[in-house]
Amino acid sequence: MTRPLAIINIAGLSPSLFGDATPRLRSFARRCGGIRTIIPPLPAVTCSAQATILTGTTPSEHGIVGNGWFDRGSGEVHFWKQSNGLVSGEKLWDAAKTRDPTVTAANCFWWFNMHSTADIEVTPRPCYTADGRKIPDIATKPFTLRARLQSDLGAFPLFKFWGPSAGIECTDWIALASMEVWRLHKPTIQLVYLPHLDYCLQKFGPGHRSIQSELREVDRVFGALLDFYDRVGVRVAVVSEYGIAPVTGAVLLNRTLREAGLLALRDELGHDMIDVGACEAFAVCDHQVAHVRVRQPGKIAEVKRLLESVAGVDQVLDRTEQAAVGLAHERAGELVAVSKPDKWFAYPFWMDDHRAPDFARTVDIHRKPGYDPCELFFDPRLMFPRLRVARKLLLRRLGMRTLLDVIPLDPTLVRGSHGRVHSGAGLDPVYIADDPRADGESVPAHQVKAALLAQMFDC
Repeated sequence: MTRPLAIINIAGLSPSLFGDATPRLRSFARRCGGIRTIIPPLPAVTCSAQATILTGTTPSEHGIVGNGWFDRGSGEVHFWKQSNGLVSGEKLWDAAKTRDPTVTAANCFWWFNMHSTADIEVTPRPCYTADGRKIPDIATKPFTLRARLQSDLGAFPLFKFWGPSAGIECTDWIALASMEVWRLHKPTIQLVYLPHLDYCLQKFGPGHRSIQSELREVDRVFGALLDFYDRVGVRVAVVSEYGIAPVTGAVLLNRTLREAGLLALRDELGHDMIDVGACEAFAVCDHQVAHVRVRQPGKIAEVKRLLESVAGVDQVLDRTEQAAVGLAHERAGELVAVSKPDKWFAYPFWMDDHRAPDFARTVDIHRKPGYDPCELFFDPRLMFPRLRVARKLLLRRLGMRTLLDVIPLDPTLVRGSHGRVHSGAGLDPVYIADDPRADGESVPAHQVKAALLAQMFDC
C-alpha cells in the first residue's frame, strides 16, 4: 500500500539545536523513536545534499558538485541554476511512480525545481527588468498555480528569502503555500523546504543568544505543518542537508592565487574584474569547500602544494582523491579544497576594497564567482541602511539606474558555515521519520532515498 509522505527539509537543523525552544520537533522525534543523523556528501551544501537525497547517488553520479561550478564550455561560473535537467539519476518521485503509477509529487522550494518530472512545482523566480529592478515572483507547474498562491497569500516575500532582510516571513509563506498546494492537488509525495535557520545560523553562529528565538519560530512553523499533515493522514519525515558549525574567519584562496600570478584580471571602469576562463588557476568558493580550476594539467601539483600551505586549509583533493569521496565529476575542479572546521572560503579576488567590482556590495547571487554570505548583512558602516535602500528603490521606480550597494565586504562578520562532511559533535544533519525499519544512528545521504521509499510502501 502506498502511503502519502511529506518530506520537510529544515535547513541547518542539527541535533545540537534540539532543546526547550523546539518542543514540537522534540515531541516528533520521540514519536519517531529518536533522531538519526545523516552523513552528508562532500560538499555538504544545499544543492549537492538535496540532489544526493533525491537521487540516492553521490555527486560523482548526479553531477551536482556544489551550489555552483565553473562551466568549461562557456568559460563562466554558474551558481544557483534551477533546471532539474542538470541533475542526473532517477529522482525519488520517479522511483515511486515505477512502483505505483498513481503516485503524484509536489516539490515546494527544494532546489533544481524547474522542468522536472514532478507533477507540481513551486520555486522562487524573480522578474529581472531591463532597468535593474528585481521583482519578487515564483515559477510554478501548473502555471495557473502561480496566480492562485500569490492571490491567496500575497507576493512571494523574496527579500525575506535571501539578503540582509531575510526572516521568518518567507518560511511562513512557504509553509502556507505548501498546505495550499496539498489541499488543491493532494500529492502522494510533497517536498517542503523551510530555509530560515540556515540564514540566522550563518549570520550569528549556532551559539549566539538570538538563535533560541529563531528556533522557536521555526518550531512553530513546523508544528503547524505537522498538525496539518496529521489531520489529512500524511506521514511526515524531517531531513536537513547539513549542520552549521561556528567559524572564526575566512580563507581567501583567490588572493593567494593572485599573489602567485595565477589569476587573470582586467580593469573595468576602475574596478578589478576576474576573467575566469583565462586564469591559470582560480577558486570557486562555496562555504567550506572550493573547486579550484587549474587550466594546465602540468600546474596541478604546483597549485596543490601552494593551497596546502595556506593557513585554514585542511585538505586539497586531486582527481584521484575526489573519486575516493564520491566527487569525481567533470564539473568538479581539478582540485577541491576543504577548509578547517572553524574557517570558510570567501570569494574576493581584489586586494584593495576600492577596486572591488560594483556587484560586490550588492545582493547578486548570479554574477559573483562564488557564494557570498556577506549578502546576509547590511554594511555596518552605513548609517540608516534601510533608508538608503528605500531611497534607491524609489529612484528605480522613477526609471533611474542605481546600485543597491549596502552589502559589506568584511568576511569576518560571518559566524557560521558548512560544507565539510564532519563539522563536529552534534552538528550533523538529521533524519527523523516514523520508520520502524530504521537501523543504526547514522545513515549516508545517498541511502535516505531508499529509506523514504520504504516509508511510503511499508516495505
